[in-house]
Amino acid sequence: MENNEDINNRESKIDNKTIILIAIIAVLAIVAIFMAFKLYYSTNPLTGKAIDTSGWTENEIMNYDMHGTIPARAQSRSSAPSSSGGMVGGC
Repeated sequence: MENNEDINNRESKIDNKTIILIAIIAVLAIVAIFMAFKLYYSTNPLTGKAIDTSGWTENEIMNYDMHGTIPARAQSRSSAPSSSGGMVGGC
């Protein structure tokens, strides 16, 4: 037979685990809500204006949403060409 002290210790451990689990879930929910608002109100970091995705394909929109990549044809309209000729690395 267990005494009352053992039962109370086990119940307090369960309560502590439950509180920690609820706290973790709450933090994750807050982060998810923050990221949703950030995505909804996203702007172009270079110009500060909202990005116009009206002419983009579904795949381009998905790539922007998931990876933050802007299609090359959309970048060429909004930014000046670089002096390196578009080459990366090399001599």
